[in-house]
Amino acid sequence: MGFPAEGKIVQQVELYKWRATLWRLDVWPFMGAYVAWALGVATRLDSTDAGIVLAAIAVLHVLTFLFSAWSVDFRCFSHATKVTDVHEADVCKVIPTKFSGGKEVVTLHMRKLLVAEKRSGGRDYGLVSNHLPADFEEIGFDFRKQRFTYSKELNKFCKLDYPTKETFGIYAKSTGYGSEAKALAATEKWGKNMFEFPQPNFQKLMKENCMEPFFVFQVFCVGLWCLDDYWLYSVFTLFMLVLFESTVVKSRLRTLSELRRVRVDSQILTVHRGGKWVKLSGADLIPGDVVSIGRPTGVGSEERTVPADMLLIAGSAIANEALLTGESTPQWKGPIVGREPDERLSIRRDKNHVLFGGTKILQHTPDKSSNLKTPDGGCLAVVLRTGFETSQGKLMRTILFSTERVTANNWESGVFILFLVFFALIAAGYVLKKGLEDPTRSKYKLLLNCSLIITSVIPPELPMELSIAVNTSLIALARKGIYCTEPFRIPFGGKVDVCCFDKTGTLTSDDMEFRGVVGADGNPNLETEPNKLSIITMQILAACHALVFVDGKTVGDPLEKAALKGIDWAYTADEKAISRKGASQPVQIIQRHHFASHLKRMAVVARTEDSFLALVKGAPETIQERLADVPGDYVEMYKQYTRQGARVLALAYKFLDPDMGVGEARNLDRETVESDLTFAGFAVFACPLRNDSAEVLKELKGASHDLVMITGDQALTACHVAAQVHIVTRPVLILTQRSGDSAGQFDWLSPDEKLKISYNKDEVLDVAESHDFCVAGDGLGMLQRTNALQLVVPLTQVFARVAPDQKELILTTLKAVGRTTLMCGDGTNDVGALKQAHAGVALLNAIPPAKAPNASATDSPTDSAGAVSSPAVNGKPKRKSGVSGSQGPSGAVTPVEGGASSKVSAPDSDQVSSSGRRLTPAELKRKELQKMIDEMNAEGDGTAPVVKLGDASMAAPFTAKHSSVRPTTDIIRQGRSTLVTTLQMFKILGLNCLATAYVLSVMYLDGVKLGDMQATISGLFTATFFLFISHARPLDTLSAQRPHPNIFSPYVILSLLGQFAIHITFLITAVKGAQAFMPDECVEPDSEFTPNLVNTVSYMANMMIQVATFAVNYIGHPFNQSIRENKAFYYALSSAAIFFTAITSDLFRGLNDWLRLVPLPKPFGHQLLFMAFGMMVSCYVWEHSLRWLFPAKMPVSRPRQRRRPSRASGAKKVQ
Repeated sequence: MGFPAEGKIVQQVELYKWRATLWRLDVWPFMGAYVAWALGVATRLDSTDAGIVLAAIAVLHVLTFLFSAWSVDFRCFSHATKVTDVHEADVCKVIPTKFSGGKEVVTLHMRKLLVAEKRSGGRDYGLVSNHLPADFEEIGFDFRKQRFTYSKELNKFCKLDYPTKETFGIYAKSTGYGSEAKALAATEKWGKNMFEFPQPNFQKLMKENCMEPFFVFQVFCVGLWCLDDYWLYSVFTLFMLVLFESTVVKSRLRTLSELRRVRVDSQILTVHRGGKWVKLSGADLIPGDVVSIGRPTGVGSEERTVPADMLLIAGSAIANEALLTGESTPQWKGPIVGREPDERLSIRRDKNHVLFGGTKILQHTPDKSSNLKTPDGGCLAVVLRTGFETSQGKLMRTILFSTERVTANNWESGVFILFLVFFALIAAGYVLKKGLEDPTRSKYKLLLNCSLIITSVIPPELPMELSIAVNTSLIALARKGIYCTEPFRIPFGGKVDVCCFDKTGTLTSDDMEFRGVVGADGNPNLETEPNKLSIITMQILAACHALVFVDGKTVGDPLEKAALKGIDWAYTADEKAISRKGASQPVQIIQRHHFASHLKRMAVVARTEDSFLALVKGAPETIQERLADVPGDYVEMYKQYTRQGARVLALAYKFLDPDMGVGEARNLDRETVESDLTFAGFAVFACPLRNDSAEVLKELKGASHDLVMITGDQALTACHVAAQVHIVTRPVLILTQRSGDSAGQFDWLSPDEKLKISYNKDEVLDVAESHDFCVAGDGLGMLQRTNALQLVVPLTQVFARVAPDQKELILTTLKAVGRTTLMCGDGTNDVGALKQAHAGVALLNAIPPAKAPNASATDSPTDSAGAVSSPAVNGKPKRKSGVSGSQGPSGAVTPVEGGASSKVSAPDSDQVSSSGRRLTPAELKRKELQKMIDEMNAEGDGTAPVVKLGDASMAAPFTAKHSSVRPTTDIIRQGRSTLVTTLQMFKILGLNCLATAYVLSVMYLDGVKLGDMQATISGLFTATFFLFISHARPLDTLSAQRPHPNIFSPYVILSLLGQFAIHITFLITAVKGAQAFMPDECVEPDSEFTPNLVNTVSYMANMMIQVATFAVNYIGHPFNQSIRENKAFYYALSSAAIFFTAITSDLFRGLNDWLRLVPLPKPFGHQLLFMAFGMMVSCYVWEHSLRWLFPAKMPVSRPRQRRRPSRASGAKKVQ
């Protein structure tokens, strides 16, 4: 039993102490064996037998040594002793969680804490160290760029603690490191703020690859073939293996060199150390440093990336997070001023206060009210995380440690090979038994042949073919703008049976249309004319928002910009809202309380010429609880519009003390600002569907997928949109808590509230027979409390009003009941769900609309809108619309102008020449074409594409640079293609290997052998066919039929056994027929190869079987191209048929002589062709009969059971 470990990637840790070299299990047992051989075996047996025994010992010794390199478990077992005391251990075996890579042995480090750390009691600059060792020593290890330290109190390994969970009061008082000794101690603990990882050379990587089990095994096979005189075939196979490994190494080096370009910006920062401000490089920053950060000013100053994750103490900034999250809209970052001193920081919840490493500051506003003044006018911030622990470092770790997962299902591959080895052992045993019965047989040749039989079941091309299947899909997806950081998830795309979608920004456009206000001043009708609205309503719409002013333009949430445009107001750089027509007093924003998904509202404190105001907007049901007086028709009024799919925000306000000062107004706590409000109407917005959402989801539904919507939006709005995109196709019931019921009773309620069915856990299945379900966040909480999640969640089509952690809960529940899930989202609040899904797809919307280079921010809206912090109904704090623009020199993405989203910032570096002159449209187009050519050249070598920062998002393993949900169908199509390609490869390899084992065993005893050239041509045919089938493109449309998800299924096993029986029957019949023409000829099994009729016929028959296997087991429609559509494969098959006809008919004598084939008797040549045709037809009928008898299982969308009308009749109409 090992030690538990903290974190998501490590499951447990086992401790070991190295043995002395002589006492290792790969040393002393074999020293004894060699001595015993020299003293006993060598003197008693003849030289041949003694040599065989010595060779066996040597092979066993080499295997033991290699297993130490291949298996971490075996290395620990043979080289080390397991210990339980952490002080005795030299190394530890780290066991990762599932899908987090393989086990590793890492060195255990021990570090004595420095005097400064002891003196501070773990308070390295005033912040508490969570797991400080009591005995002033730190024991830990580094695993995949993360450090883990041992906690004696918790008796487990904890991730190295960073100051990320302290109280806001501690952060506010931070002044940095008081002495150089403390700073040195912190540097010793956390290291430098750098992305350091080794850059191995080609030789080192090649050596690692050549030590892999498959490669060693294949080289061993090549050696055996050489001993059996197959020199040409051996050299050809070895060349193919080395070429493949070289390609893999080259691809890996490209990935590593690309990542090495990403470095912490080496800018010089002003840091508060030792009680004074000093200049330091970004690489010297350590957690706890207090720094001045901002956008450089002055002529020639460039944008710089933030070098570490930082918490803003004073001042505000606008950051471009496109590089990390794909967030196209600049994000407003505010200080922690006003937060409760005892409240602890949560980076996930309080991200509006955090500047993340790798992002760019577009604009900053210093705050001079802080006790600690920055000398250069920057914002005051405290460093939270550095190096690989930053957000940028986390994304780099994902890319760095995921690229080696290009593999099929290893477990199934291993078991399948064992299945083949079982047959090979039977064949080898038969040969050994028969051979030993003949005393004249050479034991050397006999053992050599038995070894060849066993090794023949693992073909040398197996790892190549499995890699090609995944790499082909990786390249195809990359060409469509879909990047994958975890390639092993591609086959999951083919197994998906439930597709989940976010709503706003994913299914619907981010472009909002302001339709008007309803309920203001008691008016029950929708007022679309701004001049007829009350002054206070317009002031709320104009000033209660999170819009920011960057480079002369207003940027932010499209909903808030639509409202500002709809009432014809403007927002200025000094945070004032002004009526364009001058019909109202300007409104000065004093303090913003930003939107938070768990609060579902936002507020601002504002001032007009004569008063202070609290202006609030948010979800109608949230604002309802905060109104001093709720109108009687409040609920019915907003529901009328949400049923039509509109987004509705409740507006409210209250007057504050006009005599208070600005400082007092700024320090008002949020609860005071947002209580006892006066209702000011509902703002109604239209949120149009994306053009192809309905079409894509209809295709997915027709392809045997269940569809689910998971949104933070209001339930009625969500149900309306769900019906438009085919997620909901039957009457909907919404799980609603009874009003005024403190006991928490729930009912199923129709959207028009005319049908109500009491919720009963036992009746859910009956109700689901005739209705679709919608469950809101409060209903999800009830289901969790009553242990009904696994019953109701799989039956539900729409989840509304859910928080980010509830989205994650829905995905984990679906996985727990055995569903294979896909989640498609665009927002940072989707990250948890995207990570939990088997196939998470983040939409980055990176393709900018076609427009002139000088397009202004007021051009027509596009689909590429995003949001800063939407206090909208659906509770989305962010719209992850995507990277819009192109990468600058440091890899960050600069937003591009244009569209309602106002993706505006500093000029794009690609639009400026080296001399600073803005490029003309013609020069831009030429540069764009050159960039496309470079990309094609870079990725045109057939290797898997390099995933770069900016291509991938932290959110999900799949990142699509599109605004549409169309990439989900591309991923599923490629996933299905990869699945069926892998399946057919295993079947073809299995059948070929079983036939080879038979030829090498039974037929070998009859004296049948293959010539060297014959074996080479056979291997060339096989490699060529595999290459062509692996490049079959998936069909453009998804079919309702699903692929078989596993190798081990009745269909695959029966297909293999049936076709093998047909092949062996054909082979035996052909060879028996040939023997009838040469009855008197006797061939010695161990003799040199000499052409004869039986050899010729067996070679032809074996080649025909190989080609028939490829043709019969090829899986085309409805997943991939058919044989005729896959031109290369079709021509190869046709060529093979012509080739066999030619050599069987002896049309080209020179060719047959080159292949060392003897002429066939005239009638027998035609008989052989007819038998081959019959064999192929028989296999085709058998294979396709099994496909019809054993189709892949369809997903069960809802449990079907016998209808019980009496229980379902508990519904009642609500009058």
